[in-house]
Amino acid sequence: MSLVKPRHATRQVSVGNIKIGGAAPIAVQSMTNSYTQDVDATVAQIHRLYDAGCEIVRVAVPDMEAACAIGKIKKRLSQPEDGSHGIDIPVIADIHFDYRLALASADAGADGLRINPGNIGEKRKIKAVADCARSFNIPIRVGVNSGSLEKDIVEKMGATAEAMAESAMRNIKILEDLDFSDIKISLKASDVARTVEAYRLISTLTDVPLHVGVTEAGGLYAGITKSAIGIGMILADGIGDTIRVSLTRDPVEEVRVGWEILRSLGLRKRGPEIISCPTCGRCRINLFDIADKVENALLKCPLTIKVAIMGCVVNGPGEAKEADIGIAGGDGVGILFKKGSVVKKIPQNRLVETLIEEIEKYS
Repeated sequence: MSLVKPRHATRQVSVGNIKIGGAAPIAVQSMTNSYTQDVDATVAQIHRLYDAGCEIVRVAVPDMEAACAIGKIKKRLSQPEDGSHGIDIPVIADIHFDYRLALASADAGADGLRINPGNIGEKRKIKAVADCARSFNIPIRVGVNSGSLEKDIVEKMGATAEAMAESAMRNIKILEDLDFSDIKISLKASDVARTVEAYRLISTLTDVPLHVGVTEAGGLYAGITKSAIGIGMILADGIGDTIRVSLTRDPVEEVRVGWEILRSLGLRKRGPEIISCPTCGRCRINLFDIADKVENALLKCPLTIKVAIMGCVVNGPGEAKEADIGIAGGDGVGILFKKGSVVKKIPQNRLVETLIEEIEKYS
């Protein structure tokens, strides 16, 4: 029985080569934390994100130099200077306050704009951004955060989920009144309860595609916990068209967590699913180190198989009999097993190497 309700119907927009909304798969996004002006560093980070499964990447545009750098970044991604194969990943420009940065980013080749019309200012400036986005055929994401709501809305309602939904609808109307409809929306708070409530509210008010996340979620443990619960609850309600896990970490970790959330809900799969035991007094190997090595070695593996890493040969194959392939450690020697059946014994120091070799020829 599925935990996930039927998908909330939304209109569809295109972000570069990625379809968002409608019946399109839920996309995994992240954001670079390099200085966008540093083209080398930003391109390198986007490559790492792409390899981890990132499907849409956002870059900060605090000034005109960053806006202009988008063109160089896009060119380097599609046509690497070393002659290697290029990648096609949409790049979204994240802009606050200065509408001229949005115009320059679109002109430089951005595949989408993330703005808040409410902080862009005069209507003529918002119209200029909408007209520009229309001319380049790129969407606008309205980013509503609980910490930066319009003053009049906060005075009337406080920084509540209802206030976030009202702000979102106000900003959607601003753009639609300008005859611009290629819109996405996000409503993020730093706590799970308000975030979930806000998305539930907005899903009853509009068919605009929804980008889901919990903002300022925190470091590794707090961030993963809050994101998994918050994003997971929203997706389980059938709400959401793209996701971003926000962590105070390497953004590659955001992508990995995002895919695990989708996998856990049965929504999408990418690469091997790794299961491992929590260890106990029977464990005679460094399972933590082994699990890390296997995870890192399989980051780019396309196979959607289940891989088990177990701490002892006594229970390993039995407890992980649903795994396609796995290893279990012992005292100086371990075993390789497939579908619960032992295939062969392996010296302990070759467990990881043997497992990776077997996965590479797995079919």
